[in-house]
Amino acid sequence: MAKVTIKDVAREAGVSISTVSNALNGVDVLTPETKSHVLKVAKRMNYVPNLNGKLLKSGKTKMLGFFTTSVSGPYFYILVESMARECERLGYGLNVFVTKDKQVIMSNILGRRVDGVVIYEELKIDENDIAAMEKDKIKAVFLDRVIENETMGSVIFDSYVAGYEAAKYLISLGHKKIAYISGVDTMYDSVQRREGYLAALRDHQLETDEDFILQGYFEEEGSYNAVKSFLRSHHDKVPDAYLAGNDLSAIGCIRALKSEGYRVPEDVSVMGFDDIEIAQYFSPPLTTVRNQIARQGMLVIDHLVRLIQKKEQGKLQKLSSEIVVRGSCQVKIKRDDLI
Repeated sequence: MAKVTIKDVAREAGVSISTVSNALNGVDVLTPETKSHVLKVAKRMNYVPNLNGKLLKSGKTKMLGFFTTSVSGPYFYILVESMARECERLGYGLNVFVTKDKQVIMSNILGRRVDGVVIYEELKIDENDIAAMEKDKIKAVFLDRVIENETMGSVIFDSYVAGYEAAKYLISLGHKKIAYISGVDTMYDSVQRREGYLAALRDHQLETDEDFILQGYFEEEGSYNAVKSFLRSHHDKVPDAYLAGNDLSAIGCIRALKSEGYRVPEDVSVMGFDDIEIAQYFSPPLTTVRNQIARQGMLVIDHLVRLIQKKEQGKLQKLSSEIVVRGSCQVKIKRDDLI
């Protein structure tokens, strides 16, 4: 069956093409009776407007782009769902581009395939790329990089403070030998959480040992392997607590500890980041730092749309976090207390 065109609707309704266009677009030049008649005919004929011409004419796509190297894992599930929901509320669609090819990324951004972009920092967008985007007045919001100019902003977690407070909490339980399971060294959140952890150790006059910083890559299996390898090769250095860069890393850490005969939290405390859904159901339930992931998704879309609509300039928004105490950490009991 041939696709119904606007000409077909006009012929069937006995009106001009411009009258059909005005009715479909809600232009207030028609009588209510004429508008109602045209819309009924269009509905009966199952007419679907061709948006391409309309969008080309306006210079807008009504689409936003999220550029990232991955959408796997609980963080992205929550983030993308939140962004998509906010896009729908504001009348936009969301295209998700999963790629490590910077040429593909920049051609889509500078080619204006979308009205605005959300960028995840691991994509290696450098200063030259940002300068090109700024020159073309591309509207962009970054998730974990500090950018603040006329057309670009950031919505990030205050990961330095969160890392500091998490380490401070473990110290308050009496832990002195605290290992850290790092994420990816090129990622903003990973670096900031680690720096906060190190600052807390220094401020409390505790030793900072490079061997106590493990690489888990924000992955459960990567963290499991890193902790297991560390335990088997450092019998003389046994941490009494682990602070993991995210909850998946904390879960991998607990699995590794259990496989080597350690009890959590009786022998070792373990703490994570993000407060993903499984954290409360894991055994033991995970003490963690709750980040406002859904709120980040909502704010990033809201800020981007306001940039597109020229209602505000780019700004930096930092989201605070809170410690959620469950069952994977406990007060360290001194040997003297047992005598």
